[in-house]
Order: sequence, then structure tokens, then C-alpha cells
Amino acid sequence: MIYPWHSNTWQQLTMHWHHQPNAWLLLGKSNTGKSAFALHLAQSLLCESPQPHHEPCGTCPSCHLFNQGTHPDFYSLTPEQPEEGTTSRKLLNIKIDAVRAILEPLMQSSVRGGRRVVLINPAESLNTQAANALLKILEEPPEAVIFLLVAHNRDRVLPTIKSRCRQLLLPAPDFQAALIFAKKQQIENAENLLAFHSQAPLFPHTPEQDELREKLIDLLAQPRLLAILDYAAEFDKTKLPLATLLDWMNKWLIDLALAQQNMNVMYYPHHKDSLKNLATQTNPATLFHFQAALNALAPYGHHSLNVKMQTESLLCEYLTFTQNKSSN
Repeated sequence: MIYPWHSNTWQQLTMHWHHQPNAWLLLGKSNTGKSAFALHLAQSLLCESPQPHHEPCGTCPSCHLFNQGTHPDFYSLTPEQPEEGTTSRKLLNIKIDAVRAILEPLMQSSVRGGRRVVLINPAESLNTQAANALLKILEEPPEAVIFLLVAHNRDRVLPTIKSRCRQLLLPAPDFQAALIFAKKQQIENAENLLAFHSQAPLFPHTPEQDELREKLIDLLAQPRLLAILDYAAEFDKTKLPLATLLDWMNKWLIDLALAQQNMNVMYYPHHKDSLKNLATQTNPATLFHFQAALNALAPYGHHSLNVKMQTESLLCEYLTFTQNKSSN
């Protein structure tokens, strides 16, 4: 299936169905249905009895195998997940072994005598060795093989890989369409959660993280040293990566900068009063310097560093920032 906001894109794609490239690069915002679109396209390419507008029939042997996750001509490359019951703060990657594993079967004949489809999702998760191995395949693609690469961030995909793909932008829904969808899913606090997730309606449901994030925002609105130490210990126990905390704080700082300019906040609209109050107490120059320090930590968001210590340091620096109105 594809989501309603991608229907027009699907129609445009099917108008040129018989001119398929060797590789597609499907681009768009996270949690807006790119994976569903890619799977729909993959099933359509493999379907043996396609319907009008090249929709998969859902009943042929190929569709049955695809829906069971056992189609012999469909290959899916995704990052290795940690074992069940464990957590990982490391950035998950698609490794070269996964790419190598499909090389031999792709060089052989199709099992069912039709196309073969390789889905790589997300393409940004290919590590350097895996990306280079994939590039070699894209440069000399096997016959009747179509690659579907899904990417949340176009700039993080190797330029050489992008140059060998036909790029297709999958639009995100507008806020009203996203809100209608979220409410149909009976999501509580849908409007505020959509704001935090940049209006992406397929955001993961993580009530425990939502509660932990609200504790952080309450602390950022009224920072206190002892509360900072307690929060750092609580955050560390969750085994969440530092990148998660950086994301939460960065969105708060963006809203604070907007409040300083008397503009509507984006990510935490239910805290707009606290943001407006804090905006009058902080200096734009010091906010800029603190945000630069936050951004400097971004490359280490998934490193195995001492997250508790980093959290304490960040929040203490934030406390100093909120108490300093000078521009120095």
C-alpha cells in the first residue's frame, strides 16, 4: 500500500512504467511513508498479473511470496539490529558483508524468470565499504535488476551513488492531512506529537521516551543544578544514545530562537509560554554560542562515550547560558 499523500507521485511514476531505471533513489522526510512506497513499488515490479496503473494484484504466486516475505527474487538490505532484549548506542549500519551476500545470486538467473529487486533502506546507513561495493554493482548492473534506495537525507548519500540513480522526491503531507491521519490512529496528544516530529505522521510511538522528553523540557524551562544531576542519571539508565538528547535539546533551542524573534514556535507549542518567558531572559548571542557547542557534539551522538557525563556537562552549560544575558 501507499499513503494518500503519495498517490499523485505513484500516478506520475506509472505514466513512464516501461522506462524503468536500473536504480531509484526515493527521497523524503523521515516517517512519511517512503518505506511503504518502496515496498509497494517492489511488489509491483515483481507481480506476475499487474492491475491497472501497475498496482500489484496481491493474488499471484509472486505477490503471495512477497507478502510472506519469502520472494526469492527480492533482496532487502537494512542495518543490523541489536539482539532482542539488548540496547545499542552505536549507529546501526549496513555492512559490506550484506552487500557481498547478494552479489552471487544477482549474477545468476532470476528464480521466477522475471525481474529482481534490491531494496536498501536507508541508503545513508551503508558504511563506506558497503557503499563502495554497491557503487561497483550500480556501475555495471546485472540484467533485469532494479535497485530501490530509500534515503531520509539526500546529502548523506554518496554523490557517485546519487549520480547513478533516478531521484524521486516523495512529499510529506501537510499538517492538516497528517493530523487527520494521526487522529484516525487514535494517537493521544496527536497535535503536540506531530509538532515535535516535524509533522511526520508515521512517527514511532514511544510513550516512555515522550515522558522522559517532557521531563527534560520542564527542566530546560526552569533549570536547576540538582535536578540536572538527577535527570542525567535517569537518562543514562535508558541506554538511549546521546543523539536523542541532542535532538530534543536542539529543537528546544530552535523554538527559543523563534520566541526571541516573536515568532511562532515549531516543536514544543504546548510550552510556548515558558519559551516566551525564557526568551526575555536570554541573549541571542549566547544562544548562538551554546547551539554551536551542541552542534559540535552531533558527530559523537552514537559513540560509546560516557553519556551520563556528557548529559551533565551539556545541561550545566545550559544552566550557565540561561543565567548569562551578556553577549560575551
